[in-house]
Amino acid sequence: MNFSNCQSSVWLCSSTMADEANEVTEFLKAPNDKKDAKRELPTSDTQCGFGIFKGPRIQRWATEHMFMVLFGIAGCFIGMAFSYFNGTITTLEKRYKIPTKTSGIITVGNDISTTLSCAFLGYYAGRGHRPKYVALGLLILAIFCLLMASPHFIYGAGEDAIKLTHEYLNTSVFNATQEDPTLCQSRLPDCVQTASQWAPIILLFVAQFISGIGCSLFYTLGLSYMDDNSTKSKSPAMLSWSAFLRMLGPAFGYSLASVCLRFYIDPQLKPLISNEDSRWLGAWWLGWIILTIIMLISAFFLYLFPKELPSAQARRLKENGVDTGVHSVTELSLADMMQSVKRLANNKVYVYNNIASILYFFGYTPYWIFTPKYIETQYQQSASTATMATGTVALAFSAAGVLLSGYVISKYKPSARAMAAWNGIVDISTVIGILCYVLIGCADSDKATSMSPIIPDSCTASCHCEYVHYAPICSPDNVTYISACHAGCNSKLKDELGRLIYTGCKCIGTLDIANVTEYQYARQGPCPVDCYKQFLIFLGVMCLLKFIGASGRTANLLLALRCVSSEDKSFALGLGNVIASIVSFIPSPILFGWILDSYCVVWGKTCGSRGNCWLYDTKSLRYTINLLAAAFIFAGSFWNIGVWYHAKDLQIFDTEPEEAKHKKNSQTFELNELSPSEVK
Repeated sequence: MNFSNCQSSVWLCSSTMADEANEVTEFLKAPNDKKDAKRELPTSDTQCGFGIFKGPRIQRWATEHMFMVLFGIAGCFIGMAFSYFNGTITTLEKRYKIPTKTSGIITVGNDISTTLSCAFLGYYAGRGHRPKYVALGLLILAIFCLLMASPHFIYGAGEDAIKLTHEYLNTSVFNATQEDPTLCQSRLPDCVQTASQWAPIILLFVAQFISGIGCSLFYTLGLSYMDDNSTKSKSPAMLSWSAFLRMLGPAFGYSLASVCLRFYIDPQLKPLISNEDSRWLGAWWLGWIILTIIMLISAFFLYLFPKELPSAQARRLKENGVDTGVHSVTELSLADMMQSVKRLANNKVYVYNNIASILYFFGYTPYWIFTPKYIETQYQQSASTATMATGTVALAFSAAGVLLSGYVISKYKPSARAMAAWNGIVDISTVIGILCYVLIGCADSDKATSMSPIIPDSCTASCHCEYVHYAPICSPDNVTYISACHAGCNSKLKDELGRLIYTGCKCIGTLDIANVTEYQYARQGPCPVDCYKQFLIFLGVMCLLKFIGASGRTANLLLALRCVSSEDKSFALGLGNVIASIVSFIPSPILFGWILDSYCVVWGKTCGSRGNCWLYDTKSLRYTINLLAAAFIFAGSFWNIGVWYHAKDLQIFDTEPEEAKHKKNSQTFELNELSPSEVK
């Protein structure tokens, strides 16, 4: 964080403390009847802490600023967890032989539970002790992290990973002339029987499913609690700063994934390949242990906050004169909830803003989930490099966009129409940027991954390579083959550096030379592909889009909070999440995962099943994904016009107090009564 941001933080903290001091001073000057009314109030609703964690030292931290900081940090950890999953998703696919469509289904598990629980939790829990429910959400998320790591401890590193280690090589006898199933065979080999992989898939889905309940409790109740316990003039800054803290989470999550993936899946073993090899399996499980611990610590601190902050209660007493309760007691029933639904359905700003957001989410979801995978396939970067680029450089621009927009909104207080117009500009800019993605391709990558299916009666077909695992080799003419079997190699040996060299490769013979047999060999590993320049251009465009997109988050959230009544606020956020999950977050990963699988050219294969994809038709994939995503976001931009039109009377900031208005009008009247000379 730079120095100017630190200054803004200090200003926010000092202004909050000054407001609380002014409220205390005004209370001391108030009439005795108001003092007596406040003395008679129960203190349990504003009491901070529980059990032995109570007292004046803890009570002084029960401020809106402290809640904003802790809520933002906890949100940072949640974002860290989900981005960590996105950063390790390709490793999970390789380890458990999961197609991308299946990993998309795993991803939407949290959205399914959000759909089933968010509206009810926002309605019922929103009337109770919200900080305790927020802490419960974090506890559920800690269980989610623990479940995500559990498949590794149950099933281990896997046979494919163990075979690529020195320890496995030392226990087996290496013989260049013995029959090897990875080489060209004269007969069809028996298919490899593998254990069922459905158990870890189900376990990962269950973990994602319960995470949706935790997120519903955390975000729906936490945001409404923060908005209700702060003044409207401070809400943009508070929401912006908490969003900034939350946005640091993906940066830390991708960075953690990058660090963990540099270690081999079993750190006790010494791998034969480097982490640049596409067969490398990193220690994807390691970060989940760290995330479980920090989730539990965050839950403890947020559990300490009271039902209502003392400063918020003091403001409410000042406005109402005497207290009528922390919240007006309303009957919680299904009929009352349906009345809330009816009110929200007739709210055009709420409806149009949600439709615009849903279409934007539908188009942008594949970039949130599959960006590391996109970088790996399109620009041939390692999993560690892809996650590091996505999580550090790109998300730094997102954080800058949130901070800048929060500062602009707090300083200049734009109207609701201005905010809606900016949301439309953000959508159009995103569409233009995604269309640029189509043009940023790598010819070398497209050539290396555009392998056509095996043609019957071809040289490769005679080697019976159907069940040979993906193990790329590079020929002297710089052509990558799926495996030594696909190149027709019949033997192997080691060079002076200990690298495998495959010889007798009868399918390698495209060189226009006299004695082609001397060049029918290949070395282990894929041929080098240089896509780094294109990768940097893509990264630059992505950073710009992250900055522009993040600049509209605070405005969009303020429109969602201000267009509904206070009693419907938690429920409106919950219902919006339910609709977004059903229409956007659930179908979008499945659709784009299916598209990714449809452009696969090399599948891992076992008996009667198809595993993960090793190579994609990158050019066709680039065009399809980006054009389809741009179409959805472009359609959503039109709905912002409706938001702009109907938001003309929407009040975003506090109105001027009546006493101040009266005083100002009196001064203006007295000034008008003066003669010009008296004015001078």
